[in-house]
Amino acid sequence: MLRPSGIRGVKVMIKNSVNERISKIALGTVQFGLDYGISNQSGQTPVQEVREILKIAARAGIDLLDTAALYGESEEVLGKALPTQHEFNIVTKTPQFKKSKLGPGDAKNLKDTFYKSLSYLGKDSLYGLMIHHADDLLVNGGEYLFEAMQELKTSGKVNKIGVSAYNGEQIDGINSRYAIDLIQVPVNLLDQRLIQSGHLNKMKKLGVEIHIRSVFLQGILLVAPEDLPAYFEPVQNHLKKFHADCALYGTTPLCACLDYAMSLPETDRVIVGICTKKELQEILSAIYSKEVFLNYSKYAWYDEMILNPAKWSV
Repeated sequence: MLRPSGIRGVKVMIKNSVNERISKIALGTVQFGLDYGISNQSGQTPVQEVREILKIAARAGIDLLDTAALYGESEEVLGKALPTQHEFNIVTKTPQFKKSKLGPGDAKNLKDTFYKSLSYLGKDSLYGLMIHHADDLLVNGGEYLFEAMQELKTSGKVNKIGVSAYNGEQIDGINSRYAIDLIQVPVNLLDQRLIQSGHLNKMKKLGVEIHIRSVFLQGILLVAPEDLPAYFEPVQNHLKKFHADCALYGTTPLCACLDYAMSLPETDRVIVGICTKKELQEILSAIYSKEVFLNYSKYAWYDEMILNPAKWSV
């Protein structure tokens, strides 16, 4: 008599685990506004395709969209594609200032750009606003930008403020000067630096909400290693081993990349860039797939010329 109840309990636990993982997913929308990504074969996503993606995401329980003023037409496209009534939370980012010294005029630019984002998106307020490039907060006068974001938060225009960072040095600099609510950082099977250094664990203890991006490293973790441009030759054999291990243990690189990102205790959200509804469906299927058993730590790589797409020469 106990066995059926026990089986039912296992099924409920598995379902809850899947729901928890889906609730961690956030849709990255850069491809909605730009032809972006080394493995992107589709180009910029058409508005009608964006509408279909958003419908599938909403039905699946995904409730967060990540965009930016620098993502081309992304905010405008979202404003056209989102239904009038929707339950998506939205995070956007500031312009990049690229100055050695900032002042009140830059703070005004930040606010003006944010209000333009609200207009494009058809919203009165947003879930999050992040400095797009962490170094903008670390130069002389960076406090003007942070004060502007604090004013937007105090006025109820944004719920959480924070920064998009790239490395531990930036995180240390931010922590020494500002109290943030939200951070976005690159983490993937190759780039485990912020996990191994303890930076994300420290941010978690401070109560900062952590969003990780670049979980597929612009798709190079998913592409057959022999099909990658010659630039990636130094890491090709390493990636071949990863793909071979996936085949050996009956999983796929997509499942493994998602499993690694979602299994990290520091992770609050995993941002996945979507070009087509087919890609979203594949990601959802991967989340529902069986458990992955791989030793992820052995896939770590430490050459920033591979880990940082800004340094790629392809």
